[in-house]
Amino acid sequence: MATLTPEAKALFEQPLHAWVTTVRPDGSLHSTVVWVDTDGDDVIFNTAVGRAKEKHLRQDPQVSISVLDPEDPFHLVSVSGTAQLDVENADEVIDHLAKKYLGAATYPYRRAGEQRINVRITPENVIYSPGR
Repeated sequence: MATLTPEAKALFEQPLHAWVTTVRPDGSLHSTVVWVDTDGDDVIFNTAVGRAKEKHLRQDPQVSISVLDPEDPFHLVSVSGTAQLDVENADEVIDHLAKKYLGAATYPYRRAGEQRINVRITPENVIYSPGR
């Protein structure tokens, strides 16, 4: 198990868009952009039940998530590990992320009947570059 340094954690805590990579059932990779934050020593993002990310992670929990500082293309952090999925407090997490990224009190894009789900990644491998 690896740990996030305070500097790596600080990069995830900025309102920077991250890209997450999951493994499709055929073994090919699937990358999408997500909102991200930390929770203790874990990295967390949120999606909706039924989306590709959630389906892929149920089949194969291997995941990678990365952020890049737009001010310095050499300042980045990338975490890989095994995803844990849970719906507990998922609505609160997406609302927190909406506040962080949009300044909105609640997530404005929720669809009727949509169930949110948290994806928690405990770092197994961390790559951190402090930049120039």
